[in-house]
Order: sequence, then C-alpha cells, then structure tokens
Amino acid sequence: MKLEDIEGFFKSLQDNICHEIETADGQSVFTEDRWEHHSGGGGRTRLIQNGNVIEKGGVNYSSVRGEVHPRLRQQMNLGEGADYHFAATGVSIVMHPRNPHVPIIHMNVRYFELSNGTCWFGGGIDLTPHYVVEEDATLFHHHLKTACDQHHPAFYPKFKTWADDYFYLPHRNETRGIGGIFFDYLKPDEPGNAQQLSKEQLFQFVKSIGECFAPIYTFFMNKHRDDAITETQKQWQYLRRGRYVEFNLVWDRGTKFGLETNGRTESILMSLPPQANWEYNFVPDAGTDEARTLKLLQKGINWAG
Repeated sequence: MKLEDIEGFFKSLQDNICHEIETADGQSVFTEDRWEHHSGGGGRTRLIQNGNVIEKGGVNYSSVRGEVHPRLRQQMNLGEGADYHFAATGVSIVMHPRNPHVPIIHMNVRYFELSNGTCWFGGGIDLTPHYVVEEDATLFHHHLKTACDQHHPAFYPKFKTWADDYFYLPHRNETRGIGGIFFDYLKPDEPGNAQQLSKEQLFQFVKSIGECFAPIYTFFMNKHRDDAITETQKQWQYLRRGRYVEFNLVWDRGTKFGLETNGRTESILMSLPPQANWEYNFVPDAGTDEARTLKLLQKGINWAG
C-alpha cells in the first residue's frame, strides 16, 4: 500500500461527503479553493454556506510534503541534524448548522509518514450538540462502537476515553460536547494503541471511521432541520459556539500546530462558526434545557451502554 492509495481514498471521501451534505441540505453547494503549500503539496478546501441546514461548513482535503519543522522534531524527539522529510495527508470536517437542535460535528482522518519509514494514522469524530438529546448521543456512540468493534474490541473504549480527555475545556470544567472517539500515532505492527495491526488493517479502520460521517450527520440534519426554535434557543446556540471557538483556539493541537508552523490560515480557521457570542457569567435557570445540557457535558458518560 502506497501513499498514493491513501491519498486517493481521502480525495474520494471528500467528494462523497460533500455530495451527501449538499443533497441533505437541499439548497447550498460547496465552493472549492485549491491551494499549494509553501513546502510542497497542497489541498482542496471546500466550503458550504447559507444553506437550508448548514450555516457554515467545511470539508478539507490536504496532502503536504516537506522538511520536518523544528516544532515537530521537538515533539517527536528527532535529532536536530538528521535529514527528515515528511508526507501528511487527510480530510478534516466541521459543520455549523442553522438550527440549534442540529448538532455541530467534527471529523478528522489523517496519515503521516517520515523519510525514515516511520508512519502512523490518526483521527477522530465527535459531536457537539447545543442541546444534548440523550437518544441522539446514544445512537451516535453506538454507531462509532460498531465501526470500531469491526477492527478491534479495545478501540472504542480506549478511543472514547481519549476523546473525553481531548475534547475538554479545563478552564470551563466541561467537555466540548458528548465526545466520540479520538486516536493518534497508530503505528503499524506495534503494540499499544495500534494493537499490533498491520498498516492495511489500520487503513481499513480509518476508512470505516471516515465512511461513518455522512450517514451519521445527514441523519441528524434530517431529524432536526425543521424543529421549532425560540430566540432563547438561538442565543444559547451562539453561546455554545463561543465555547467551540475557545476550545479550537486555546486547546486544539491541530489548530495551534498549524498556525505555529505557518500553515494555511484560511483552511485552519475554517472550523470557526460564522457567529458566536460571549455573555459575562451566564448561568441558565435551574430546570431548563440549557441547565440540563450543562450537566451532561462531563467525561465518562457511558453513552453506548
């Protein structure tokens, strides 16, 4: 299996997801911005805006090559004088809906390899409802558990816990949403997170996760697109989007790394919502849907049962 095979899958994944989102939205279509990276390679940033369901969403494909940045050398404990080059490819997605009853969703699947032969897969998918609906959270996690269990029984519990820990705002003492799965450094034939699976087996796992996105999210789009909303619910949506911005700019490793290493700013910040609000010391009234949602933004909830 070559890098070109993985790139080919990620390109087709981007195409298929864009088609499914456009179909479910029924109004807006993606615009494409092709770009080149300063160190080599490039990508296709696709944006959908002002649709029936999606207010702003992005589906990015990238394949970048170059010399390993000093920041990454330090992170990976690579020697300063060694001649290391990298290739990295993947798809990254964030959807911000109009209706506050439709959740925000994020997914990233990626592959990275070094000139010394080291390679690994990473990624994840998580759901950020403005209002937590327990039935929806259970369905989402069941879908992910089924996908993970096809490849290794340890994947879902390990990666679910990893997502709880990763998608967490320490300064708010709350999770970004109801989590999902998160995984990184799945290196072929090694123990630990990769469970000694081969490169082909790990690729099949990443494929399964990538192919989860469209059926999961279009289901939620269709289920909640016409739910009635109040002005209170719309203002709450803007506040929850503010939390999303806080996480992405303060805690998200990918955002920080991309900006620190002179990545493409517009593609990196594609994940931010079109509008977000902050209200000083806002505390929802006890017994409201907003208060109930806050109580469910915590680690360790066994959504899959």
